[in-house]
Amino acid sequence: HETLLVLDATTGQNALAQARLFKEAVEVTGLVLTKLDGTARGGIVVAIANDLQLPVRFVGIGEGVEDLRPFDPDLFVRALFDSPE
Repeated sequence: HETLLVLDATTGQNALAQARLFKEAVEVTGLVLTKLDGTARGGIVVAIANDLQLPVRFVGIGEGVEDLRPFDPDLFVRALFDSPE
């Protein structure tokens, strides 16, 4: 089984502190990043994944459970650095 920490991409730097505390209390095995459908770029997930040495399992690109997608690191990096036209 997995224990996934679900983070709101719009939380920003506060998410790192929250993730550290959560990992101290629970044996977390992976991350889920939500709310990537708006202006949130989700750069904090890189810091959290690196700091806590946890894999990102899913990303949410909408408001429903059907909007969860398996994490694709290449696509995520392209979207992170892609500038709007």
